[in-house]
Amino acid sequence: MSDRIDTEEKPFDFDLGPPDSDPVVVPETDRSGDAPAIPLRPDEGLDKYARVELLKQEREIAAKYHGGPMWGYVVAAFIGFAVWVAMFPLTMFGVVHPLIALVVSTFITVAGYVTCHEAMHDNIAKRGSKDRWMNQWVGEVSLIPIAVPFSMGKVTHLEHHKHCNDPDNDPDYTDEAPNIWAAWYKTWWNRQPRVDGTINRYKRACENLGTPEANKALKQTVYVQLFYLATLFTMAWNGYAIAAAVCWWLPRQLGLSWIRFFLSWAPHHPREGHTGRYDQAYIFKSRIGHFFSMCMETHLIHHLYPGIPNHRTKAAYQEMKPVLEKRGVDCSAL
Repeated sequence: MSDRIDTEEKPFDFDLGPPDSDPVVVPETDRSGDAPAIPLRPDEGLDKYARVELLKQEREIAAKYHGGPMWGYVVAAFIGFAVWVAMFPLTMFGVVHPLIALVVSTFITVAGYVTCHEAMHDNIAKRGSKDRWMNQWVGEVSLIPIAVPFSMGKVTHLEHHKHCNDPDNDPDYTDEAPNIWAAWYKTWWNRQPRVDGTINRYKRACENLGTPEANKALKQTVYVQLFYLATLFTMAWNGYAIAAAVCWWLPRQLGLSWIRFFLSWAPHHPREGHTGRYDQAYIFKSRIGHFFSMCMETHLIHHLYPGIPNHRTKAAYQEMKPVLEKRGVDCSAL
């Protein structure tokens, strides 16, 4: 943890999130109180010693919520995928009403991103563990309903964390909009072929990286998109256009808008200039509740500690709230 101001703190075996500040070593001889306080930012009222202590408290709390059983995400991912696949023949042969298929498929499409999100951060199974294959396959099957390969989702999402709210390097910055209605509109507009929106930003991020993983993501995206279009065309050609629409095309459109709004716009707006550790994301109150907003009300906790599972971020936030308030985080919403 050489990039942290508390260099002598005991090591933690989880992702510590973005750096708190530039490296600053706290001399032990200065702890007498005679040395002047050294603010780390001009507008920061806390001296470096107070910040060190608060960061220690914060990490001790975060450690309580890392790890734990993740089998629920595995079960949800594979059962959800199986139900989604079953919607196709059930709708084609009239067993399930198209509206029911639409609702179920859309829900699974959105929920799939939640399970995949955990896999992106290796929360299902860490590298080197005997269950590592589950992490990969949870990610793979979870993103099929939105016709995006796990490789592309992971590469670009980790770039989002690395360059959060940077207008040039954050692949998700294109979701920024001045208000709720404009944000919902942009979730659709950014998917249009000649717009410099989400997919073009993702493609550019991979090209700029130029790593084997990024190149693989670009190739797999082409394959998945071709499979998606071929499936829709084949079903429509054989008289199942309605089934194709309610099982995949429309759920994908609705699901992507839901994901882009609640995962990208709502917890990050306004983005401009907010790149610090404690203002990369915000605490907000959703009108549709914590569950249906994909548990994004406390998305700041995820940015601080990506290893805390999605279902535990709210509990972690409640315990960490006094510490965050001392750091200047606006916690008035929850």
